[in-house]
Amino acid sequence: MAPNQSLRHGEPTVLVQSRETGDVIPESSIRPKVQALPFAKSWVHLMAGAVGGMTAATVTAPLDVLKTRLQSDFYQAQIRAARAAAPQQARNPLRSAIYHLKDTLQILGSVYRVEGPRALFKGLGPNLVGVIPARSINFFVYGNGKKAMAQYWNNGQEAAWVHLAAGVAAGVATSTATNPIWMVKTRLQLDKNMSAKSGGQQARQYRNSVDCIRQILRDEGIRGLYKGMSASYLGVVESTMQWMLYEQMKTALARRNERILLTGREKNAWDGVVDWFGNSGAAGSAKLVAAVLAYPHEVARTRLRQVPTDGSRPKYTGLMQCFKLVFKEEGMMGLYGGLTPHLMRTVPSAAIMFGMYEAILRLFHTPA
Repeated sequence: MAPNQSLRHGEPTVLVQSRETGDVIPESSIRPKVQALPFAKSWVHLMAGAVGGMTAATVTAPLDVLKTRLQSDFYQAQIRAARAAAPQQARNPLRSAIYHLKDTLQILGSVYRVEGPRALFKGLGPNLVGVIPARSINFFVYGNGKKAMAQYWNNGQEAAWVHLAAGVAAGVATSTATNPIWMVKTRLQLDKNMSAKSGGQQARQYRNSVDCIRQILRDEGIRGLYKGMSASYLGVVESTMQWMLYEQMKTALARRNERILLTGREKNAWDGVVDWFGNSGAAGSAKLVAAVLAYPHEVARTRLRQVPTDGSRPKYTGLMQCFKLVFKEEGMMGLYGGLTPHLMRTVPSAAIMFGMYEAILRLFHTPA
């Protein structure tokens, strides 16, 4: 098809001429306005988000355990002591990145040797319990909220502000509903479960998820389940940024595909790769940028949720107090503790999750 320009009632209208029939048709018939989905279709977003999130969480569980430990000041203190005992050499950014990757893999291997393979999946139970409703809520609210906002508030057209508003709504709804689950998951991951051969280590405090909830309610009250909520709301910035970047990248991919169709060029091997993996790559790239920019809130959230080992009062009492204290004691690097395993987990996790989400929507013929 070849595009033409025409005027109707003083406004430019894009016309497209069919190569097969020669008919000239308005472009609006090719790109219809966004319509809000009926419930029979909107539930697909719920299911697709749950399946994608569950698969990604299971595959990347060991790196999630490692990330949580490296964010905690308990493990950061051990790492600082080990580095202080070893001579430090000046490194350029590339060598520093390789060093951090190597260090991360060594710590992962150490967890496997000392605590056993089950330690790599510690907290996976409550993590899956949290991931399924969290991803379901997030994708459901975003997917349907975006379409409803576009239809009723923007004449059926998507725009950056629509993606922004839908992302904020999805993030707030998800954080509020699932914070207690993530609280339990964080406590279980930070709880030491050393084998008998390790000797002299701190005994395990929580037997399971139910025991963890019981102790939190007994010692800290119902508010204890909502510790880190302020940091979670701050994390809405990351999820919203990810959604906006993803939408822009996906739009660019769609325009690229339209240009290929309009020119009549046959797709080559690279075009096939982009068709299959373009959206997954866009999701991973969007997550990479958003995670690096907004990562300090992850550290603050973990610190606010950890329980004191000696039974004293919590070291971190509020979001700003936590940021200031971490920066004062550990510097900027303290606010990015665990970033390497976090990126190693979240980037492929986002690619898997969004890829499965889009695939399930296509399977049920539901517009994304």
